[in-house]
Amino acid sequence: MPITDETLLAEVEDLLRTQPEHLRAQSPETIAWFGRAGALVEAWNSAFGISFRLSLSQVLNINARAAGQGVREILTLLHQMRSDLLMKVRGPLSTVVGRGMVYDYFDELRKILEPARQDVLFVDPYLDADFVSRYLPNVHRGTRIRLLGREKMATLMPAVRMFVQQNNTSPIEVRSAPNFHDRYVFIDGSACYQSGASFKDGGRAAPTTLTQITDAFAAMQSTYESIWGGAKVEQ
Repeated sequence: MPITDETLLAEVEDLLRTQPEHLRAQSPETIAWFGRAGALVEAWNSAFGISFRLSLSQVLNINARAAGQGVREILTLLHQMRSDLLMKVRGPLSTVVGRGMVYDYFDELRKILEPARQDVLFVDPYLDADFVSRYLPNVHRGTRIRLLGREKMATLMPAVRMFVQQNNTSPIEVRSAPNFHDRYVFIDGSACYQSGASFKDGGRAAPTTLTQITDAFAAMQSTYESIWGGAKVEQ
């Protein structure tokens, strides 16, 4: 009996939630995790199953650079699988949040952040201390966090430093740039979501939306990675 898209989606989301902290350590836990991942990818798309096996051979390479590249390729593939299945099962995410429904907004954004394991890039001119306390605890430990802001750097930077110090996390990268106005979050280089309001204000004073960008994803990612590359390094 064929495995349904709904079942595959539930399995890959559970796989991402239970990812071992050190994927290059060849422990029984990581071997079992890679085995499960390979089976799921093969069930989803046999052609990508071949790509998975090639990447896994790199993970087992004694060369650290090749092994790291293999891990990144596998995680990207798993997130691609998840995004593809999400669109098939639910369609692109498009959530309308009513005025005053601040928890609904928070909960939708939390669901977007939790699967991230490689990189989260927030783009929002008004990132501030409230944003840090509200959302960064929902990013999985060890995930690279990048913040591109502008207007609230005086309150954002102390909050970022204290968050890193208290949680003993990797440094959070912060940059500032002029002339951008939209609010986006990019997840693991494979998904992008636009917020109709600043992340810190979602649902507070007016209705807003969270919308997954699909057709224009590559262009949006290229645009904001370019802005990030030329932005002022704050930390």
